[in-house]
Amino acid sequence: MQPTRFAFGPRNYRLMFLGLGVLAAGFIAMSLDSAPYGEGVLGLTVGPLLLLAGFIIEFFAIMVRSGHPTNTAPTPAAPVAGQPTPAAPVPAVPVTPPTYQRR
Repeated sequence: MQPTRFAFGPRNYRLMFLGLGVLAAGFIAMSLDSAPYGEGVLGLTVGPLLLLAGFIIEFFAIMVRSGHPTNTAPTPAAPVAGQPTPAAPVPAVPVTPPTYQRR
């Protein structure tokens, strides 16, 4: 049975959680602005900059390659002394499609 492979590696998930934390900090910063209608420094500058940084982190979390290679073939096991070696596989015979005749 082959081990389960996930689409993302641990590095991707750490970056995703970091991005979610930065996004949450941006929304919290915008909601904590004490100016009327959120028109202070937190609501107009710090919060949106944190949101932009959070979305950039999320983009890189999705796009960065994980640590494991994607196309790995299983390595053949070393032969054990005393056991016969398996025979070479028989090549498949090409199948020709049937020909149909008009009547």
